[in-house]
Amino acid sequence: MDGPAAPNQRLAVLEEERRGLLLRRITEEGGFAFVSSVELAVAGDLRAAEAAREMAWEQLHSGPWNEVVPAWRDAYAMACLDVADIRAVSGELQEALRVLDMGLIMGGPLLRLELVSAIGKIMAMKPAINGRDSFGGWGSDHSSGNSSLAEILQVLPSRSLTCQMVEKRSCPSLETFVREYFLCSSPVIISNYIDHWPARTKWKDFEYLKRIAGNRTVPVEVGRNYLSSDWKQELIMFSQLLERITTPVDTPNLTYLAQHPLFDQILELRDDIMIPDYCYAGGGELQSLNAWFGPTGTVTPLHHDPHHNIFAQVVGRKYIRLYPATASHDLYPHSESMLTNSSQVDLDDIDAEEFPRALNLDFLDCILEEGELLYIPPKWWHYVRSLSISFSVSFWWKTEKGLSPMGT
Repeated sequence: MDGPAAPNQRLAVLEEERRGLLLRRITEEGGFAFVSSVELAVAGDLRAAEAAREMAWEQLHSGPWNEVVPAWRDAYAMACLDVADIRAVSGELQEALRVLDMGLIMGGPLLRLELVSAIGKIMAMKPAINGRDSFGGWGSDHSSGNSSLAEILQVLPSRSLTCQMVEKRSCPSLETFVREYFLCSSPVIISNYIDHWPARTKWKDFEYLKRIAGNRTVPVEVGRNYLSSDWKQELIMFSQLLERITTPVDTPNLTYLAQHPLFDQILELRDDIMIPDYCYAGGGELQSLNAWFGPTGTVTPLHHDPHHNIFAQVVGRKYIRLYPATASHDLYPHSESMLTNSSQVDLDDIDAEEFPRALNLDFLDCILEEGELLYIPPKWWHYVRSLSISFSVSFWWKTEKGLSPMGT
């Protein structure tokens, strides 16, 4: 009979087998120097481990992301594990944690469980963050809850809240949702559905967020929006993100954690939410679960997505405008292959001469309040502006072909 240590031994053997297979694949790709460095890293050579990580990093940036050989993504994760292990033994816990986060963000899936396990061990070793700064909660100065409609309209695109409002329903059954909205490809706001989520209260407490995620590394966007010339991406600690969110800045310097799989990276936050039943409509299969966290004034420009989307406004509020897929021609999509799902029309400052067809289009819009869900069907164009500090979650799912009107 197996002893108590047998399960751990089997896991170690399994990991060793995966590493061996990966190294053979990297050798086939010509990564002989990487394999040599990894062999030295296993013996505790930090310089060799860092060299291996740098070699994998270079491969990740050798061309378009979708053309990166998958084995090199897994190789990057392996190198991150080796570097972190050596750093942790030396007592450099924060640096080890940063490296492991980079492995989760940029690495492949082969060693994801090992990365998560290593992070758990370091978090258990690392003392809780007790910085002097106190972030507090989501005070009334950030909530915009007391703003009048006239004040809100001043920051919204022209004609906002003048056309048809998105219909709102309180906890419709799954059958009703499928029949009246999913099969009709019709947006709807769903209220009173996520009131029981722990996130509804926990995420209002910045000290909680700081304690759970403060020393984790996350990717953020900085700038007006991803179509602006001033836009860039950075890697910062979550505690730095909290500081930026609570510090007023001008629009070009807004920092936004946007469309990031945060809940695959920080599992404690994943425990604060639940997948809505609506995401199983049409035999749904969840494709991605992303976080959106930022200050007042962040904007996601007009674009459309390929999947069904339940957008949960966990804390704060946002203005959202939607146009059906039939309006695509009049919204002037970009011609560049990477941006064909984004409109050239800047709703905050429409160029009437260049984009005349976009001026008088009908649309749906709404102010999505805290605790509400919004169903956005595939191919529906949408523009999003935060009216307060905001924490949202998007659930993308797809169906088998023929199970939805969009044929997804």
